[in-house]
Amino acid sequence: MPSQIEHAMEKTMSTFHRFARDKCYLTKEDLRVLVEKEFPGFLENQKDLLAVDKIMKDLDQCRDGKLSFQSFLSLTAGLTIAYNDYSVVHMKQKGKK
Repeated sequence: MPSQIEHAMEKTMSTFHRFARDKCYLTKEDLRVLVEKEFPGFLENQKDLLAVDKIMKDLDQCRDGKLSFQSFLSLTAGLTIAYNDYSVVHMKQKGKK
């Protein structure tokens, strides 16, 4: 039976490949759809309407319009860190009340 972290890894891989389909990379449009569906609050909370463009530019190391699985992991790791930081601050604020 897979551990929780192994299950999370499997879900991350399957999510990437579901949106990349058989290309094994994400285009900017694939990334936009993925972010809209998998991180629904992310774009809603962005003041910058070009957030997906900026993410793609930051992560597309080869500048070929293709986001690799490794780059996708960088995005998910960054978002996970941000969510963790937010949660820690939120929990501390709740504890002070």
